[in-house]
Amino acid sequence: MRRLLPEPAADVDPYEAYGDPPRLRLGMVMSADGSVTDAEGWTDGLGGAADFRVFRTLRALAGAILVGAGTVRTGRLGPARLRGDLRARRGGPPAPIVVVSRSLDLDWTLPLFHEAETPTVVVTTRNARAGVPGHLRVVAEGGDDVDLPAAVRALREDLGYERLLCEGGPSLATALIRASLVDELCLNIAPTLLGSARHTRLLEGLDAEVPLDPAALYLDEGVLFLRYRLRK
Repeated sequence: MRRLLPEPAADVDPYEAYGDPPRLRLGMVMSADGSVTDAEGWTDGLGGAADFRVFRTLRALAGAILVGAGTVRTGRLGPARLRGDLRARRGGPPAPIVVVSRSLDLDWTLPLFHEAETPTVVVTTRNARAGVPGHLRVVAEGGDDVDLPAAVRALREDLGYERLLCEGGPSLATALIRASLVDELCLNIAPTLLGSARHTRLLEGLDAEVPLDPAALYLDEGVLFLRYRLRK
């Protein structure tokens, strides 16, 4: 990985480059024409090995990993795992996956809910919490809709997950930005155009302008890695 901004540098270690995690970081990959999913509706075909290196690094640096229910319903999201080198640098097991779901329309038989080394956490509403299997940890905030600021506060104050990483999807990412909870956007731009094959937008229904301050720019295997700070 090379750093292009703020000061050019070669052979940058991603763990050190991203090693100053803010309180809530949003990390997503997209094609050069703006799609956050590949032709199969997932992200695997976008950024390749370079994106996966940063993806794994962000996970290793996080206290917990937030994902939306739609991502879980694809059935392709498994428990978080760490390679040996990242486990050693992290100094412990992987961060838990935190599934955010209002409806709890989830397949509770998935390995994510039974085989995670660090148990999965479910964030839902107080009205729905009874639908969470008893072996899972649950954060229930809000009545009919999830109260995201309260849920994030509970993850930090009650469960001790100070540094959070959101991996999407677009609905959760938009809700977190709308609630002014996101401190940093890590946007990985893959060197590909998908055209009409697939075009899922990065955000979903954001109804206000959010100014961004560029913080850093990296390049690895044709993928541009941008870091933006969000103005609150």
